[in-house]
Amino acid sequence: MVITNDNRFIQTSKKELFMKSIFIAFDQGYYDQIITILNYNHVKGFTSWEQVQGRGSQTGEPHYGNHAWPSLNSSILTVVNDEKVKPLLEDLKKLDATSKLMGLRAFVWNIEDGI
Repeated sequence: MVITNDNRFIQTSKKELFMKSIFIAFDQGYYDQIITILNYNHVKGFTSWEQVQGRGSQTGEPHYGNHAWPSLNSSILTVVNDEKVKPLLEDLKKLDATSKLMGLRAFVWNIEDGI
């Protein structure tokens, strides 16, 4: 990498480095399994929110943390190299298939800049 006159980084190798963010929202019961999947895929950095509320867009039951809907979700945001996205999503999809009652969703965005 080289720093330009306006203090931007430019990738100098032939292989450009593309980064993606992956937002994972899931039933709290999946937390340890999600961490295991991240470790298996050599994903070290992430931010986690332990208690988030929500419900699935089609068949998901609400996770509101109240007396009527006591369960809660958790979420994780990680930024990874492009080549890690597909294997990570495949492993998350396998975990999601283990239960129809517990929810798990993952969304991928391009990272355009960062420090």
